Formats: sequence, C-alpha cells, structure tokens
Amino acid sequence: MSKILALIPARGGSKRLKGKNILPFLGKPLIAQSVEVAKACPLVTSVVVSTDTEDIAEVAREYGASVPFLRPSELSTDKASSLDVVLHAINFLEKQGENYDLLLLLQPTSPLRTVEDIALAIKQYKNKNADGVISVTECEHSPLWSNVLPTNMQLDNFISDEIINRRSQDLPTYYRLNGAIYLYSVEALKKRESFFYSPNVYAYVMPNERSIDIDNKLDFDFAEFIASKNV
Repeated sequence: MSKILALIPARGGSKRLKGKNILPFLGKPLIAQSVEVAKACPLVTSVVVSTDTEDIAEVAREYGASVPFLRPSELSTDKASSLDVVLHAINFLEKQGENYDLLLLLQPTSPLRTVEDIALAIKQYKNKNADGVISVTECEHSPLWSNVLPTNMQLDNFISDEIINRRSQDLPTYYRLNGAIYLYSVEALKKRESFFYSPNVYAYVMPNERSIDIDNKLDFDFAEFIASKNV
C-alpha cells in the first residue's frame, strides 16, 4: 500500500485577504477544513502543514496536523513556487527518516473538497498508473466568449466569426484547474520542474460547487455560504 503524505501549504502573508488561512470558516479556522478532510481519509498516511508562522502552526497542531518545521524565509514570499515548497517538505522529512510514495497537496483555500474527492483522485491515479492527478472543474463560462481588450475598448473582432453566431450549449466544454487537489508520485515529482508538464498526469473532475478557490473576501463569503448549505 502506498504511503501518502498530505501536505497543506499555509504561509502567513496574504495581500488580498489578511490572515485568510486561519480566518473563522463555519466556526473553525479555514485551514482546519483541509486538515480534517485529510485526516479523515484512510488512504492518507500523514498530514503535514508547511507554514512560516507559529500562529498557523499552533492552529494546525490543534486540529491534528504535524508541523515539524517552519518554512524558511525564501519560501515564504508570494513568489515562491508550490513545487519548491513541496520539495523542501519532502527533503526535510526524508532527512528525518520519513519516506513517502505519493504527495497530496491540499491548499487550505479550497475548503469544499471532500474525503470522497481525495479517495477518487487516488483511485484515478492508480487506475491510470499515472505520475500525477490534478483536480479540474468545468468552466462556468466558455473562454471562447472572452478576449483581451484594446486600449480604445473597441469590441470589433472581440469574438471570432466562427463562434459569434453559435449557441453557448453548442460550444465545446472547457475545464479549468480548481486548485483543490494535486496528487503526484514523489519519485516523478523530483524529476519535474512543474506539476503540469508531463504526459502522464491526468485530470480528476470536480463539480463547480466544490471548486471555489478562496482568493478574496467575496470568495470567502461565497464558499462559506455554500458550505453552510451542506452542514
């Protein structure tokens, strides 16, 4: 059976929504949602939080996560890549004698994912004999109906001629990354420079209502409203 590390990255700095990772979300700190769902999945071996602040670490430990280190300053800026954060955690744990087969990255800003989502993503990984599985959701609006605007704001050629007279339901279905689940072979991850550039990475499709990625106050309020309907 594969040993799976659930890693929850939660730095203290947040420009758009200050302290969002520990803001109260349905009566619990936001990060608690990801810690609890990871711990509730029997396929997950360990739950670790990577953070740069002691206040987040304290909350994470309160809800049952391990916080074996505080992230170094160079990995605590908004310019640090998720891959660098992941590899730092893997390398730290390996030096402590903890080795894992799979890395499950769960961003605390996706609080609506479920235990079933995690289990099904792991099943997809095994069924496909994949290097990785990443969650996506159907685009709420077709990107074919969008474009950049010129400086004069003119809409001429905003929509291409082959699209403009087609009904939206006749357009192809597009999907977008939703940020909820990144599952990867640790061995394969060490050989990559990104989570995406591999022919052996597959999609796990989630519904829109569980795909809210919190970036600002509007996202937060909407996610909490949706979550409250399922309590």
